Amino acid sequence: MKSEITDNLEHQLVKCMTACETCATLCLQEDNVKMMAHCIMIDRDCADICMLTAQFVARNSPHAKHVMKECIEICRKCAEECRKHDTDHCQHCADICQETAEACQNWMDKK
Repeated sequence: MKSEITDNLEHQLVKCMTACETCATLCLQEDNVKMMAHCIMIDRDCADICMLTAQFVARNSPHAKHVMKECIEICRKCAEECRKHDTDHCQHCADICQETAEACQNWMDKK
C-alpha cells in the first residue's frame, strides 16, 4: 500500500504537468511568441519530467530517486523562467512548479 506522502506526490506531479502544458499552450497565444520561446520549452520539459517521475513513483521503481533529482531541478528552472513573465498563467505555473519541487524534495528526504 502506498503512503500518503507518495499518493500526494503523484497528484502534485500530475498537477504540475497540467499547469506546464496549459502554460505552454497559453504562451503560444501571446502576441510576442518569440519572447516566450524559452518559457514554452522549459514548460514542455517540466511537463514531461513530471509525468515520467509520477510513473516511476507509481510503480515504485528503484530508479525513482534518480529521476526525482532531475524533476526537482527542472521544476525549479521552470518556476524561475515563468516568474520572469507577468501573465497569470506563467505566475500560476511558477507557483505549481515550486510546490512540486518542494514536494519532490520532501519525498526524497523521507526515503
